[in-house]
Amino acid sequence: MPASARVKRVLNNNVVIAIHPVHEEVILIGKGIGFGKKNGEALDVSEVEKTFLLEDKVMQENYKQLLPYVGEEFIGFMDDLLSHIEKRMDSTLNEHIHIALTDHLSFAIKRMKEGLEFNNPFLIEVQSLYPKEHEVALEVVDMIESQLGFKFPIGEVGFIAMHIHSAITDKEISQISRDSELIRQLTHLIEQELAIDLDRQSIDFHRLVQHLRRAIDRVYKGEEVGERTKLDNLLKNEYPVCYNLAWKLIKIMQQKLKQPIDDAEIVYLTIHLQRLQSS
Repeated sequence: MPASARVKRVLNNNVVIAIHPVHEEVILIGKGIGFGKKNGEALDVSEVEKTFLLEDKVMQENYKQLLPYVGEEFIGFMDDLLSHIEKRMDSTLNEHIHIALTDHLSFAIKRMKEGLEFNNPFLIEVQSLYPKEHEVALEVVDMIESQLGFKFPIGEVGFIAMHIHSAITDKEISQISRDSELIRQLTHLIEQELAIDLDRQSIDFHRLVQHLRRAIDRVYKGEEVGERTKLDNLLKNEYPVCYNLAWKLIKIMQQKLKQPIDDAEIVYLTIHLQRLQSS
């Protein structure tokens, strides 16, 4: 950060809005960076730990409005937390996580203080869909307990994992939630149609969920898996129950996603279903 950056507004002792010679208005975070500072005063570059451009003006305004509702200690903690996530995921995080996760965690702590708890209906699916994010989310929960003294319920791990996945893929949380809910519906239908109880810790369940996730991603991207082959007729004749169920799953996906799905997906889904049925 150039030494010519100057304070525009002190939000709290650890966060200031500054005027940057290149990026114009930026948000700077650093322990004590805003203490005793006045508007127009030059900033000590060595005190700046994080620089957020937040070029989206709506996002920037949301962040400004959020800060008065969270303590300065919590802002400093979030800085450490997000640095840990970025390092563990070995990926640059989309800046929106600074608002989304700060808001989510501060509200979760408020709920805990009031004795309220939210359940995550697709925690198991999230664990299979995003294993690395889930692992890091567990570490985040441990950090919250050790540094802030709040023991989060296990359901929060899934929500945090979704925020992490959102930040590294630029997907909206709402889209991730819809996709997770769709996969949960599909797996329940599989259990009903095949009259089985899926072992959600098994490798076959993990493979199925990962395949459904990739199939959904292909729909969003408009990708095809290839032409239907002779294997299609073989599967239809050999495994009619799984083949017909695969068609049902595809029809549901088309209805929920409101986009066409490559017919060739039927082959791969049938193979996954047959593996589940025979295991």
